[in-house]
Amino acid sequence: MDIKYNPQQIEPKWQKVWAEKQLDKVSNDAISADKKKFYALSMFPYPSGDLHMGHVRNYTITDVIARYKRMQGYQVLHPMGWDAFGLPAENAAIDRNTHPAKWTYANIDNMRSQLQQVGLSYDWDRELATCSPDYYKWTQWIFLQFLEAGLAYQKEAKVNWDPIDQTVIANEQVDSEGRSWRSGAIVEKRKLRQWFLKITDYAEQLLQDLDKLNDWPSSVKIMQANWIGKSTGAELSFPIVDSDEKITVFTTRPDTVYGVSYVVLAPEHPLVETLTTATQKEAVEAFIQEVKNLSEIDRTSDDRPKRGVAIGASVVNPFTGKEVPIWIADYVLFEYGTGAVMGVPAHDVRDFAFAKQYDLPIQTVINPPNATDEALNSAYTEAGIMVNSGEFDGLNSVTAKTKIVELAEKNQWGTAKITYRLRDWLISRQRYWGCPIPVIHCPNCGIVPVPHADLPVILPEDVELTGRGASPLAQKDSWINVDCPKCGTAAKRETDTMDTFIDSSWYFLRFADAKNDQEIGDRNAINNWMPVDQYVGGVEHAILHLLYSRFMTKVLRDRGLLTFDEPFKKLLTQGMVQGLTYMNPNKSGKDKWIPSALVDPKDPKDPKTGEPLQALYATMSKSKGNGVSPEVAIAKYGVDTLRMFTLFKAPPEKDLEWEDADVEGQQRFLNRVWRLVSSFAETKQNGISKKVDKNLRRAIHIAIKEVSEDFDGGYQLNTAISEMMKLSNALQDAEDRSSTTFLEGIETLLTLLAPFAPHIAEELWSLIGNEGSIHLQPWLTHDPDALTVDEITLVIQINGKVRGSLQVPSSASNDKQALEDYARSSSAAQKYLEGKEIKKVIAVVGKLVNFVVV
Repeated sequence: MDIKYNPQQIEPKWQKVWAEKQLDKVSNDAISADKKKFYALSMFPYPSGDLHMGHVRNYTITDVIARYKRMQGYQVLHPMGWDAFGLPAENAAIDRNTHPAKWTYANIDNMRSQLQQVGLSYDWDRELATCSPDYYKWTQWIFLQFLEAGLAYQKEAKVNWDPIDQTVIANEQVDSEGRSWRSGAIVEKRKLRQWFLKITDYAEQLLQDLDKLNDWPSSVKIMQANWIGKSTGAELSFPIVDSDEKITVFTTRPDTVYGVSYVVLAPEHPLVETLTTATQKEAVEAFIQEVKNLSEIDRTSDDRPKRGVAIGASVVNPFTGKEVPIWIADYVLFEYGTGAVMGVPAHDVRDFAFAKQYDLPIQTVINPPNATDEALNSAYTEAGIMVNSGEFDGLNSVTAKTKIVELAEKNQWGTAKITYRLRDWLISRQRYWGCPIPVIHCPNCGIVPVPHADLPVILPEDVELTGRGASPLAQKDSWINVDCPKCGTAAKRETDTMDTFIDSSWYFLRFADAKNDQEIGDRNAINNWMPVDQYVGGVEHAILHLLYSRFMTKVLRDRGLLTFDEPFKKLLTQGMVQGLTYMNPNKSGKDKWIPSALVDPKDPKDPKTGEPLQALYATMSKSKGNGVSPEVAIAKYGVDTLRMFTLFKAPPEKDLEWEDADVEGQQRFLNRVWRLVSSFAETKQNGISKKVDKNLRRAIHIAIKEVSEDFDGGYQLNTAISEMMKLSNALQDAEDRSSTTFLEGIETLLTLLAPFAPHIAEELWSLIGNEGSIHLQPWLTHDPDALTVDEITLVIQINGKVRGSLQVPSSASNDKQALEDYARSSSAAQKYLEGKEIKKVIAVVGKLVNFVVV
């Protein structure tokens, strides 16, 4: 039988068969208390138009897990959808003079076709797109749940304003120089009324429940904890001199309050205007104007010098009775804490640098243990002994913290306080291509929710998109003007659309009952399938997407929809796919990256200048020109080879370097498997003997054991492939290829291979005469008896030097006397012991016998 391995022929063939048989479809009726379920989910993609290798790796990892679980007997939900709203589609539509919906759905069609080429076992009947009205109807329903619960509200907040285009722009549309990407204008900060969700009400739950996520990477949990940013301390109030008002600050270091030498307000703080003296007014206004155009990152970055100016007013430190000046500084943000901080330069690194820069007093109030009287050259930020702190002198600073807060509460100078870095979630977007916010503004009734029966509020299609001026929705009078559903008065729709993170914070729930047009989903179906058992995606989503999804889940639980606390049981953050990248060190910006296709790898030079290039591995991207098209790779190698390479090259959580040689290595392995099995298919026609090959059977069951453990021990899929290679080698070396043991080995190899390379496994399973799909076969369990060894190799040593070996029954491996007897009778021992006096015999059970002779 001379059939060559032709993946381009067999892969489409089996994809068609699987689709016709609906092999990967799962019914909600199959899920009940007595059925094992497994929900495998990859983070769904934005439909940009084409798959990249990062997609292929992510989805292949999840697919292998889903296929493995099916073979273990689980009912597996493995769906796919599209995170389809957002600014990129709107901008692309403007550039191409088309509608965002047309552009988006064309991309979805293309990417769906590409995904189907990869052989992913999705239940396509559950496919969804967040831009479809039958999806965003329920996004709007969820918003109304938040509104009814008092968790959605409007307030003024800053936005990026393009003064030329007269429009709000997103942070990513502001370049490094603070200019609009479209008009080139210097972007201004303006305040607009915007919608927020009160995630801060759930800050403590979100923090505490991280302890429930035992199967999440610790690094992700740390990032979320830091983002929530719980701080325990005190709010302290400083009376303003010649005023009835006070400035309240939050501090985690109340033990340093006796060292306060100034107080800082955010430049935006409303007290600045009223407290600034006439002599300081000009300097203060000039400074505020400078700060206006700085981003939050610029203002708080550790590597930028902190700048400020005194406003001319003072406060009294109630603990010392002394007056200290009030400053404004760029590093204090009005949105964080109280918008004011106390400056303690002796015990805070930032305050120390600020005080040195502006020659402000530095008062030590905590000494390190065994301190000397040397001058302070840097801030001391650790615990120590209180000094210059009145009645608290001599106390340990940790103890003093509590006592100082007690004193503050007693005298009404302050109170103990817990704060969070987390801020409420701003969800308003002044763009078109997003989910409309379902509220109506009535002059009589105020904010009125759109009745549930009137959902969805449909995006109008006939809008003019220019990227300039107000939101396109705000310019559509026929859409904006409506009657108030409460009192019938002429009213107006909300023209903001929702942040796309809203769409992706609940999509995993919709997959449980994706076609339900009467409710967000059948409650039983959602609660039976959820939580997601295995979630796979990039670590770049470690904070926002995962945190918002956790928040959404907890709110919907409290609204009576859900019966669980967390949406994702296990989380796997796969590494990036890196390509060989060329960089011209003499160029800057995007120009420094030279597309790999233009470079001779043997002599890498800039094709324009002839300058030598640096070669490195970097994450594949269009801007670096270092990507490899999945479609090109599939056409060249076949999808099973591509899948095997992405799984074998590195553990799932590590970065993967694309190298053609390694891809070709996996292609050679699959060709060896093909030749091995197709050769056996011919042999099998002549009959199978009942002869048992114990060594081969041991290799078979070692492979079953090791691959299963690689799955269950953290998805070490690369080492699982190594075990399959070992089994393939053992089969290649087998002398009898017509035995029942060899048949068991061939079927085992194909079964283990099936989740990884599903097409070749299916083809070869059929080729050796099996009926039905290999993907419906049960996963194998190893036979412990097959792993036992009948004999062991006993090494013979004379004075520590190896002189020979022999096979002895494994039953004697733990019997030192028996091992010595076997060793004495060996030809090696008799040869080297003749005429020698044995002084000592050292027997190591299961390994060796050493004769010490003279």
